[in-house]
Amino acid sequence: MYKKYLPGIAWFFLVLILICLPGNDLPRASNWMNIIFFDKWVHTGLFGTLALLFMKPVATSGKPKKIKWNGVIKIATAISVWGLTTEFVQRFFIPGRNFDLLDWAADSFGVLLAVLICRWFYFK
Repeated sequence: MYKKYLPGIAWFFLVLILICLPGNDLPRASNWMNIIFFDKWVHTGLFGTLALLFMKPVATSGKPKKIKWNGVIKIATAISVWGLTTEFVQRFFIPGRNFDLLDWAADSFGVLLAVLICRWFYFK
């Protein structure tokens, strides 16, 4: 049963490592990347993938639809809160990183996309 969650756990630690990199270790974005908000799309992808990897085992389980949907919402909430928490961690503990509310908004947008994808594909 827990094997289904191993991809999500692995992705969680990958995201954690990336978030904890000092600011000086990150590549500088070129001007066009700033124009298209590339870093926000990266946040959306990282957290959306994280949410999907944890939601899929719940959504494809043999449990009743209401219980599965409740689990998906709990996962979405937890990952969105974790995204906000990582912003505080970056502000107070990671050199060269700061708190960016738009990063958290991008994290939460990724989670919302994961919920919608989950609904479209697993809750027809």
